[in-house]
Amino acid sequence: MLRAFLNRRPPQPASLTVAFDDAVYEVRVRRHAQARRYTLRIHAVTREVVLSMPLRGSLREANVFAQKQGAWIAARLKRLPRPQPFAHGEMVPLRGIDHRIEHRRGSRGTVWVECGDDGAQLLCVAGEAPHVSRRVRDYLKREAKKELERASRAAAAALGVSLARVSIRDQSSRWGSCSTTGVLSYSWRLILAPSFVLDYLAAHEAAHLVEMNHSRRFWRLVEKINPDVGRAKAWLDAHGSELHRYGAEETSN
Repeated sequence: MLRAFLNRRPPQPASLTVAFDDAVYEVRVRRHAQARRYTLRIHAVTREVVLSMPLRGSLREANVFAQKQGAWIAARLKRLPRPQPFAHGEMVPLRGIDHRIEHRRGSRGTVWVECGDDGAQLLCVAGEAPHVSRRVRDYLKREAKKELERASRAAAAALGVSLARVSIRDQSSRWGSCSTTGVLSYSWRLILAPSFVLDYLAAHEAAHLVEMNHSRRFWRLVEKINPDVGRAKAWLDAHGSELHRYGAEETSN
């Protein structure tokens, strides 16, 4: 036991910093059992920079490796879509149509949609400025729940099955899921996409109530009740990652 205590690796920092071109980037460090070398990746949704290293690797070597990658980190982050906060004057898509957020401090109510004098679609938000972001997010979640509830139950009815309930989350790894208990879960960000994309995802998850796999039979069921499978998948491939930038705050990197 004493030997194990003496040989125990001391705690090491969970992150390090890399400076490049007057910018400083925080890099999260994690040891990985399968890692055979030092690698860097950037999470497209959170913009987090992660350095993976072998279990027996040294933090000194990790730092040397990271410092050489400053240009790569800067270039990759620059290529990611700019975070789009929910703030006055910013644009946010609703069912695929751009709306300009308009803060109406003295108005009554919470959030509503109207057409501006210039013909632009407005997402109007009442109340104090610090509450604008939360109110917009809450409104979008309510709209997502309403639309996904409608689309999911329609898809399930078309397949002759029933679902337990519809859940709305903010997962970044998948757009939807179906549990063995019949609960369909979706990302609320689907309300930002065109309606045919949301309807496709509802058909996709409802089909899992029949086939809990991605077999040919599963895809035949999806295509049977939704005519836009190809178009929706192509849209998600091209634009899906951009939906995660809405409601994010600009970082200081």
